[in-house]
Amino acid sequence: MEKKVHKLNIAGEEYRIISDESAEYMQALAHELGMKMTAIMKGSHISTTQAAVLVALQYADDAAKNSGNADTLRSQLKEYLEDAAQAKSERDFYKRELERAKAITEAEEKNTTGRLW
Repeated sequence: MEKKVHKLNIAGEEYRIISDESAEYMQALAHELGMKMTAIMKGSHISTTQAAVLVALQYADDAAKNSGNADTLRSQLKEYLEDAAQAKSERDFYKRELERAKAITEAEEKNTTGRLW
C-alpha cells in the first residue's frame, strides 16, 4: 500500500503522520486517542505529554494482557486439535473393528447356513 501523510488533531495538537493506513482509520485512532487524553486531562493539571504517556501505558497494559490471552487461546486450540486427532484415530479404529466384526459374522452365517443341526 502507498504511504500517505495524514493530518491529525489529537487533544488540540496538530500532527502529521505518515502511514499506509486509510485516512478514515487514522482519523478514528486520533479521535479515540484524543478522547482518552482529554478525559485524563479533565479536572487535573497534567500536560498533554503526561496524558499521552498515561494513555500509552493503558494501551501497553491492554496489549500485554491481550498477548497473554492470545497465548492461552493458542494453547487451548492446540489441545482441542490434539483431542480431535485422537478422537478421529479412535473412530477409525472402531470403524475398522466394526467392519472386521461384520466380515466375521457374515462368514459365520455362510458356514452355518448349509448345516443341519
